[in-house]
Amino acid sequence: MPKHGKRYQDAAKQVDRATAYEPLEAMELVKNMAKAKFDETVEVAIRLGVDPRHADQQVRGAMVLPHGTGKSRTVLVFAKGDKVKEAEEAGADFVGAEDMVEKIQKEGWLGFEVAIATPDMMSVVGKLGRILGPRGLMPNPKTGTVTFDVARAIQEVKAGKIEYRVDKAGNIHAPIGKVSFEAQKLTDNLKALVQQLIRVKPSAAKGQYIKGVTVTTTMGPGVKVNSQKITL
Repeated sequence: MPKHGKRYQDAAKQVDRATAYEPLEAMELVKNMAKAKFDETVEVAIRLGVDPRHADQQVRGAMVLPHGTGKSRTVLVFAKGDKVKEAEEAGADFVGAEDMVEKIQKEGWLGFEVAIATPDMMSVVGKLGRILGPRGLMPNPKTGTVTFDVARAIQEVKAGKIEYRVDKAGNIHAPIGKVSFEAQKLTDNLKALVQQLIRVKPSAAKGQYIKGVTVTTTMGPGVKVNSQKITL
């Protein structure tokens, strides 16, 4: 395992690894440990009681956090006709059609963090599956990024919409804000995400569903959170 620096080790001494902290207490601890010179992202890892190998136990979707993520995301929209102007007026950073597909294919351009497409563009955008898919950038109806209502989709992304998807190990990883956020706002965002995951719990998932919750910053150690206190 790679060795952590002194700053990380000093922060880790403040954490009792055997303790699952109250949500608000965990956020205050995470904030206090953040010593980087930039506004670190606060992230959460949630272990779910699902077996992702089965199609009926997949957990995937998107939501807008109550207090956003504190980060403005770069949006690319694949559209034609009137939807181009709609996307531009809604705040899209890049808008195009075949020209953008070609730019990505031939130049390897990936200067965006979220891609949105109108349904009629998917036959063209589908050619980018091997490039965008592995990077989590492929527009998908399940996350609201394949839609004719491009203005709303853009506004949601800019307002702090996050996407979540269970990985092969049964974990969900997502940003819930910045260190500069008040601890209560980080707690609100965490609770909203957990409640959303409970709402979309697969019917095939049996036993304990929320198995573990850990919050951390970009450069800091993980802090366990009492998941029962989140779901109250």
